[in-house]
Amino acid sequence: MAVQSSHDGSGDRDIDLMDRLKNGDERAMQVLYARHYQRLYRFIIRQIRDETMAEDIVNEVFLDCWRSAGKFEGRSSVTTWLTAISYNKSVSYLRKKRESQLGEGQAEAMVDESDSPQTELMKGDKGEQLRYGISQLSEAHAAVIDLAYYHEMSVSEIAEVLDVPANTVKTRLFHARKNLHEILCEAGVDRGWP
Repeated sequence: MAVQSSHDGSGDRDIDLMDRLKNGDERAMQVLYARHYQRLYRFIIRQIRDETMAEDIVNEVFLDCWRSAGKFEGRSSVTTWLTAISYNKSVSYLRKKRESQLGEGQAEAMVDESDSPQTELMKGDKGEQLRYGISQLSEAHAAVIDLAYYHEMSVSEIAEVLDVPANTVKTRLFHARKNLHEILCEAGVDRGWP
């Protein structure tokens, strides 16, 4: 039985919404969804680069939130908890996608008639160039860059999302920045960001 709320929830803190969600409050779920959907969608789309699947995954995240509300212990922020679920679902999707891709021989036989990545890079604006550079990073490096710069998470929050020690996050950030710099330099992009 859902607990009905007489207010719209817009002023509620996420932690209060989670408490209400534990009691089956559908309005609390609606508020959490409205509050976090866009941010989680953008995070997932940058991880998997597939708009349709990103929508499906973010909806799965909120379904898991609904089902697992009772397991939320409040040891992290709701934002960090939802981002961790999003990250894990994105990694799982990418793993399954790699397993089901075409065999190497078939993929090599296909002709790519588009511009080379470097040509595309030169045509785009600096934001596109940066997104291209990030897309060339390993999954682990792209994730720490995304969480640190797009989501403005602290090292400890990133460590929690990725389920790794804080020192691992620091190391990944260092190497991710270095690799991103090298990728952009190889593509002829200067460091003079606006």
